[in-house]
Amino acid sequence: MFGLSLSFLPFVDGSDDTRTTAPVVLTHDQVEEIGRELDALRDRTVADLGAEDREYIYKIIKAQRGFEVAGRGLMYLGFFPPAWLAGVGALGISKILDNMEIGHNVMHGQYDWMREPGLNSRVFEWDTVCPADQWKHSHNYMHHTYTNILGRDRDIGYGILRIDEAQKWNPYYLGNPVYAFLLMMLFEWGVMLHDLEAENVIQGKRKWHDIKPLLGGWWNKAGRQVLKDYAIFPALTGPLFIPTLLGNVTANLIRNVWAYSIIFCGHFPSGVQSFTEDETAEETRGEWYVRQMLGSANIEGSPLFHIMSGNLSHQIEHHLFPDLPAHRYPELAPQVKALCEKHGLPYNTGGFFKQIGSVWGKIFKLALPPGLLSSETPPGVIVERQKTAA
Repeated sequence: MFGLSLSFLPFVDGSDDTRTTAPVVLTHDQVEEIGRELDALRDRTVADLGAEDREYIYKIIKAQRGFEVAGRGLMYLGFFPPAWLAGVGALGISKILDNMEIGHNVMHGQYDWMREPGLNSRVFEWDTVCPADQWKHSHNYMHHTYTNILGRDRDIGYGILRIDEAQKWNPYYLGNPVYAFLLMMLFEWGVMLHDLEAENVIQGKRKWHDIKPLLGGWWNKAGRQVLKDYAIFPALTGPLFIPTLLGNVTANLIRNVWAYSIIFCGHFPSGVQSFTEDETAEETRGEWYVRQMLGSANIEGSPLFHIMSGNLSHQIEHHLFPDLPAHRYPELAPQVKALCEKHGLPYNTGGFFKQIGSVWGKIFKLALPPGLLSSETPPGVIVERQKTAA
């Protein structure tokens, strides 16, 4: 029987490559074939890991440290505006590399096979206010296990936004664009508070004893970050305390805006789909893979763009293979895309401005009551969850 309906919504620009005239039907056997092919692709990549991957992550770490040293050093020349701007830019790049191409990927276990203590997912900490262990719970476990499952994946709206039509509208969501802007500017703090589940606290679904263990982690990690960026390093520049403080604030804002934009482009542009708990109950490996492909999107760009995004510009491949070194995603992407084309599945990709424009369009659109919105297209993908009798 056909038990799982996965809605494929077209891009807002109406390009032909994302529309279907009739639903695509995946048989049970097709779904399981997709699972086997993706398992095989993963196995081949794991077998090929080695010196090239070691060299890559060491180069990124060296570059990140170089930008940080340069940025900190240039703050001592902060009285000279070009030097201050260069310092801010270097620090912003350093923080982006640390959070996205190093921190995010290392904490996914992508380099655990190296047995390098500094790159071990269990002990790694990053240059942001969110404690690593809390992030790994909300992201590695909750998000990657329950990707785009309404009621389970709290990354759908982060507890404050209406980003999917299946989320019930209420007047609070009229502020959707404002909440999104604030989240963008304060993204590291939003990530830190994610495990709090503030909406459940407000509704009385979470009690004090549920959140008390989080507070110690916030105090220790956020306290160190605030002390480092907003007290110690500014103080080290003496009379340039204020320019250095403003420089560090600006560098953190650059990182926040960039990280928010890349992450939202990979999860929320038009065409990315959500699912119900009933639709995804007792998934097979193949069904899990299909959900990951339909529930994420890619961003096209240059090799440098991919590095600066932590290769989360290949969000589809990341959701399929979260523990593979992310710099491998560009070589896997054509094979994943070909597999989608083979089975008639959409492969959601586009340029940065197309994807981010689509995201912000959705944020504004879903702020409005459903009665003011046009209806969406019918489902484009139907998955046969049980093998039919011959």
